[in-house]
Amino acid sequence: MKKLIGKILRGLKQTGNKKPDLSGFKKEFDLFNSLDVRKKFSNHWEDISPWLNDKIDATPFDAHYVFHPAWAARIVKKINPTKHIDVSSTVNFCTMLSAFIPTEYYEYRPVHLNLSSLLSEKADLNNLFFETGTIESISCMHTIEHIGLGRYGDKINPDADLKAIAELQRVVKKGGSLLLVVPVGKPRIQFNAHRVYSFELINDLFNDFDLQDFSLIDDAGSYLETADPGLVKQMVYGCGCFWYIKK
Repeated sequence: MKKLIGKILRGLKQTGNKKPDLSGFKKEFDLFNSLDVRKKFSNHWEDISPWLNDKIDATPFDAHYVFHPAWAARIVKKINPTKHIDVSSTVNFCTMLSAFIPTEYYEYRPVHLNLSSLLSEKADLNNLFFETGTIESISCMHTIEHIGLGRYGDKINPDADLKAIAELQRVVKKGGSLLLVVPVGKPRIQFNAHRVYSFELINDLFNDFDLQDFSLIDDAGSYLETADPGLVKQMVYGCGCFWYIKK
């Protein structure tokens, strides 16, 4: 009985502020059983797993983390490098990308991934072990805003993000590409979570690079391909996608 109550409470919790229709849920359960003439599976009330907030008109998603990997994958396809290196972006990005191009994925908290064409090891963004000017294609997305704030067990360091950007720039070869994604809007630190940058705070650091593309996910969750950088001033928490090529 306790397990059953726990399942129902979980279903209630994930409805948010919506009042759940428990009577409707029970009616659907009974209807399903009445229509299930095959009886190939057991279906008992004690085994229910209620999810009571999924009957909506459109599927929700996190715009930042859907659009920025999609942006990056399209850029990498254009670059068509012999190998792509990613540092601490989403695991989904590197695992999907490795199906089409040899990929190396490095993370401060290493991830053990057993996939062909994918190497996964540990690295520190403030002290990358790659030789200077050797990387053709590298990405670091929705990552540098976190480092130095203690969230992931790294050392407290107000300048860790600047050091990380300098390290990423150092390892890129001439003509090579760097894909950088950060939160953009009114510049601020939301301690332990992340920093938010203006367009200028990022772009002014890239004197030795040409900005090939800037795309934006705005506060409403809309993806703006090749966006006007001036729009960043209107953002509270947007997502800026920068493609740089080293001069």
